[in-house]
Amino acid sequence: MIEQDETHVRQPAHREAAVAAWISVIVNVLLMVAKGVVGLWTGSRALFADAAHSAADLAGSVAVMIGLRVARKPPDEDHPYGHGKAELISTALVACLLMAASLDVGYRSIHAFWSEPSKPQWLSAYAAMAAIVIKELLYRYNYRLGKKLNSKSLLASATDHRSDVYSSIAALVGILLSLAGEWLGVRWLLYMDAVAGAFVALLVLKMGYAIAMDSTQLLMDRAVAEEDLKPYHALIQTIPGVIAIDELRARDHGTYVIVDVKIQVDATITVAEGHGIAAEVKRQMMRDFPRVHDVFVHVNPSHSNSRQESECP
Repeated sequence: MIEQDETHVRQPAHREAAVAAWISVIVNVLLMVAKGVVGLWTGSRALFADAAHSAADLAGSVAVMIGLRVARKPPDEDHPYGHGKAELISTALVACLLMAASLDVGYRSIHAFWSEPSKPQWLSAYAAMAAIVIKELLYRYNYRLGKKLNSKSLLASATDHRSDVYSSIAALVGILLSLAGEWLGVRWLLYMDAVAGAFVALLVLKMGYAIAMDSTQLLMDRAVAEEDLKPYHALIQTIPGVIAIDELRARDHGTYVIVDVKIQVDATITVAEGHGIAAEVKRQMMRDFPRVHDVFVHVNPSHSNSRQESECP
């Protein structure tokens, strides 16, 4: 295997990601306090459940910040492939917090059916409306930045914000139906606030499970899909001296990927010439693909009738 002597350390735009995480933390603190206070004061179970969701969002945002901070550390002796998977661990933690919050919200909502329904108030509806607008803006901001940086934790955080939008919409619908029940004198409509809380719980549980499955697959070194490897193939085949590609694989480490490639070169050239071709493969891959953090090139000699594999230090 040819492992280049040059050290190429590619740092993604962690500053932008850190700013996004800080904004999420501050907004989640404000929303958690506002929805919690209004939910308790007005007796809205759906809004209080939504506040519990915001509390999970807050813990998730803190986890994302920690993950991003660790992920940007350069490779060291114990972690030669970098620390990118720290971000995936924080993503998995976000998912666990979401699922834990959903179970708590579901229990509280279902338990409400065996108690006297609380009198709904318009203040809780206004709070839910404000939360919908704020969280939708946060979702769009985190999603666009996550796509730009290819950050799994930011995309998970964006999904978290979008789930909060849905939960706030459900809470708003439940509150409005409860208000309608009080105005029309229909008692069963007063329980719609609790129904909305239960719906929020199911929604959050589903999203948390989806995030957990995706991050777990990446932590288990899931290979990059063949479709995503096609641009890598196309570039390597254009590099002078590369006769063929025997094998090409890439490991996803969150914000970056590590590429392993086996190429064929003319068996009659010198070791130094083969090393130069491999060096050019690595240089062009890292130049043209921002996500490629490192490339390990294995050189195979190409013979007219037979081929035997050799490894160059």
